[in-house]
Amino acid sequence: MNSSRVIILGVAVFAAIGAGYVAKNMMAPPPPRVIVEKAPTEPAVKLADVLVLKEDVPMGASVTDKIGWQSWPADTINERFITRDKEENALAELAPSIARVPLYAGEPLRRSKLIGGGQSFMSSILPSGKRAVATQIAADTSAGGFILPNDYVDVIMTRRSGNAGGGSGDGFITETILKNIRVLAIDQAIQEDEEGRRVRVGDTATLELTPDQAEIITVAAQMADRLTLALRAVADAQDPVESSGEYLVSGNGRRGTVRLIRNGEVTEVGAR
Repeated sequence: MNSSRVIILGVAVFAAIGAGYVAKNMMAPPPPRVIVEKAPTEPAVKLADVLVLKEDVPMGASVTDKIGWQSWPADTINERFITRDKEENALAELAPSIARVPLYAGEPLRRSKLIGGGQSFMSSILPSGKRAVATQIAADTSAGGFILPNDYVDVIMTRRSGNAGGGSGDGFITETILKNIRVLAIDQAIQEDEEGRRVRVGDTATLELTPDQAEIITVAAQMADRLTLALRAVADAQDPVESSGEYLVSGNGRRGTVRLIRNGEVTEVGAR
């Protein structure tokens, strides 16, 4: 077989292969069409703007620059929350307000936790029928500086009592005159330094008292050598508030004691 026939035969084989490939592709089904649907323009969950805290705000501080709008699922919004669709100007209106209680970042803002700008802070947090009375304290009479606002304390009075036997020494009378009293404010601050946090102990504590209790502690402050605040456990906050110092304003003296008047001085004997 000469070379020309070999070439012709090769061309014929390649042509047959090519024709078979083309025929196979023509008989194959077309590729499936990919349809891209347009994404919905609205979110699947309905949202609404709620006024929330952007950072922590301590009690008595202004919320200025610490509040802003944040999107929340509409079906989780409480009726007490402040929303943009109902109060569009709330951000500017509430900026001068003062926190009645500690507020925390991410918390929805509520009007019940705020005091309007220019209003007295102490009179706003004081319950109806109560009085705010300030009393002097020191580091050694205030649980070492660990008493803070909203803590509950007992007020202990310590004073000298004349020796009933006529000796030269004087004894002491120590008694709890008020129990389970709420602390409204205390003039101490937490300061930061290079070594860490330290507490500057205040000099005055403001207590929440009834009018009768206010009279008792006022008289006690004049009679006592020292008034001490004893910190109570949080679990005791629901215990009834008690007063044991009514005799200080009634003039009847403590139960189980005898009042002695000697050289113009009044002393009590018969009780610890």
